[in-house]
Amino acid sequence: ISQGMSQKKYEQYYVEEVLPKDHFLFASESVGEGHPDKLCDQISDAVLDACLKQDPDAKVGCEATAKGNQFFTLGEITMKGTLDFPTIVKEAVKAAGFIGKEKGLDYATIDVKAVVEKQEPEIAQAVHLQKKEEDQGAGDQGLMFGYATNEWDKESLMPLTHYLASKLCEHLSICRNEKTLPWLRPDCKSQVTIEYKKEGGKITPLRVHNVVISTQHDPEIDIEVLRTEIKEKVIKQVIPAKFLDARTVFLVNPSKSFVIGGPVADAGLTGRKIIVDTYGGWAPHGGGAFSGKDPSKVDRSAAYYSRYVAKSLVHHGLCDRVLVQVSYAIGLADPLSIYVDSYGTVKPGLTDEYLMKIVKKNFNFR
Repeated sequence: ISQGMSQKKYEQYYVEEVLPKDHFLFASESVGEGHPDKLCDQISDAVLDACLKQDPDAKVGCEATAKGNQFFTLGEITMKGTLDFPTIVKEAVKAAGFIGKEKGLDYATIDVKAVVEKQEPEIAQAVHLQKKEEDQGAGDQGLMFGYATNEWDKESLMPLTHYLASKLCEHLSICRNEKTLPWLRPDCKSQVTIEYKKEGGKITPLRVHNVVISTQHDPEIDIEVLRTEIKEKVIKQVIPAKFLDARTVFLVNPSKSFVIGGPVADAGLTGRKIIVDTYGGWAPHGGGAFSGKDPSKVDRSAAYYSRYVAKSLVHHGLCDRVLVQVSYAIGLADPLSIYVDSYGTVKPGLTDEYLMKIVKKNFNFR
């Protein structure tokens, strides 16, 4: 509506729109490196990297939060070595693009505080102390999911809505860093809605229904110039032309001005973009974030492995898409349960039960 779409046209397009039978709309979003929550994810992983660089066996659970120029790292870390938290955090903020007040935030002047203690001995005793590496237990209880789909390609095996939303934010970063669009600032979000056709459990993307991009920018850029440039140099460079048509709606900076962004505009926190980090809403999520966690934390390692299993099943033609769930208890190496669902797309002659046998025989979830 804010971009010239009248209320009547809006109602015709969204409210009165009738899709063909077995067609549906699905949307996924993503965020850029300057988004406050994603900035905190990067800080948490920067701390983790610094720990593992000094001690590959470090046990790390680190979160970050930010508002304005105040940054906090919080958590539990047991390692051999020392950490310079202010330098780690400032370098992460710098890498995200907040390199001066002209970009909305100056990494050099942020205030960093660390509230970090050692891992509780009870957890260490249950998980890894006096255990062989192959017998190390899960760092906590929980359930994790892996998902894969061949709906549009044979390599990424990712949902197209999620893939395109992620690529749009990535391309915004490229255009900013390469100065193709020098007025861009680090904070941004994207959202892609696609019309799909469903045949049984198999889904096929047909067309992009609408695209939303909100990007932080310098105050001098004219809004109409911004919208044209983003459409031509970002959206059309990322989304294949075959998925765009005359009915595709482009909403670029629907709020118009977006000069103030990052943690200055909104508080950030590690782990608030878990759907962005996985499958864009196509698969369930156990709730545990990835960032700032060493491999003993199954929130991260088991989710990655479940994705590997799901991708293997689809890659080898055993099904068109599949969901894999696994669950763990703290201190136990083996999972408590494994679940496989092909949504009815399993290869003719096979069953989900057969896929389960393949998984248990060929993949070690310890």
